[in-house]
Amino acid sequence: MADYASIDDNSFPEVVVTFTGESATHQNFQNYLDALKRLYVPKDNLGIIFDATKAKLPGRKFQKMQADWLKKNESMMKENCVGTAYVIENTTIRAVLKMIFAITPQPVPYKVCSGMDEARDYIAKQLFDK
Repeated sequence: MADYASIDDNSFPEVVVTFTGESATHQNFQNYLDALKRLYVPKDNLGIIFDATKAKLPGRKFQKMQADWLKKNESMMKENCVGTAYVIENTTIRAVLKMIFAITPQPVPYKVCSGMDEARDYIAKQLFDK
């Protein structure tokens, strides 16, 4: 089974989550959510960049899974994450992100960026200002 996303924490506290372009399945999406949760515990002062350059549009079931995950893990995110940046070029995927945040608001500061340089600058500022 191909991964839905890969996680690079070699530059911690900056972490990059890259969506691979694989279609979401129940298993690979759950694996992504589980790996994401492990990023937060027991770390603090974390800044995450979500690189959705290759992301495929997740179905409604997976959008709801993401929204439920945000709701369930809100306090953990607030305690451990200074902010998130989303690299999203695709307007449809930007709209889906807005829908997810309409269901469950993003609990930490975030910015939708047009490229990795902008995302890294934003996360660096969030980490520095903490």
